[in-house]
Amino acid sequence: MGTKDKVFYPQNVIICNGKEVNLDVPKIMGILNVTPDSFYAESRTLQTDALKRCEKMLDQGATFIDVGGQSTRPGARSIHAEDEIKRTIPVITSLVKNFPEALISIDTYRTAVAKAAIEAGVAMINDVSGGQLDKGMFDLVAQHNVSYVLTHMQGNPGNMQNSPTYSDVTKEIFSALSNGVKDLKKMGANQILIDPGFGLGKTVKQNYALLDGLEKFAELKLPILVGFSRKSMIYKLLETTPENALNGTSIINTMALDRGAQILRVHDVKEAAECITLWSACSSWDG
Repeated sequence: MGTKDKVFYPQNVIICNGKEVNLDVPKIMGILNVTPDSFYAESRTLQTDALKRCEKMLDQGATFIDVGGQSTRPGARSIHAEDEIKRTIPVITSLVKNFPEALISIDTYRTAVAKAAIEAGVAMINDVSGGQLDKGMFDLVAQHNVSYVLTHMQGNPGNMQNSPTYSDVTKEIFSALSNGVKDLKKMGANQILIDPGFGLGKTVKQNYALLDGLEKFAELKLPILVGFSRKSMIYKLLETTPENALNGTSIINTMALDRGAQILRVHDVKEAAECITLWSACSSWDG
């Protein structure tokens, strides 16, 4: 489908590579990091282990698999686009071949990487910078009419946690995402998801204020994706480590579901699926 053939879908449906995904029941995006320096060590995956890890996440209930080759943890060292492509594209090609029914996403803020990933068969671009770190991203998304996660980040991974400042965190991020959506739609993109960007240029206190106001983002009438998995907003508050933050992650994921989140981006698919099952049972209970 080209940009001339615009079709707009309701908030609870997205189209990925021609496949309709209904979000009446929230879905899970499993994280597949082919990086040596992701903040959660157990998520680091060798290219040779990617198929096995992907299969496990799909078996546990993931709908999307998000492949990342550049760490976006606070203070992460930036690598060249060519190196990011070398890390991710062979993995994506293998996943698309071996799991044709899976929806593969590329976690990148670089247009060159996203373009290579589209050519390799990805169904979605997950851009933590919301198009701010590579101005060619929106053009690419519109040209290919690919599903795109528009994320808010203040600054860049190298400096985003150096005293992030907001007068009203929810209001400012809502405005920034709203403007991004308008720009994308003007260019012809229409498969847009939004992510407020928890942990991306926000203090612990700001993250929880943002979570408390998550329902506000439903006004954009677009699917809401959230990523809390084992992040510092959880383990710092609990005075623990990413390795011991699974229980906290499940609690925060459930709170997000109650505030309108429709896709959970996680390291631990089984536990996220349990959150959705239990939350769905409660939300549909009629007495």
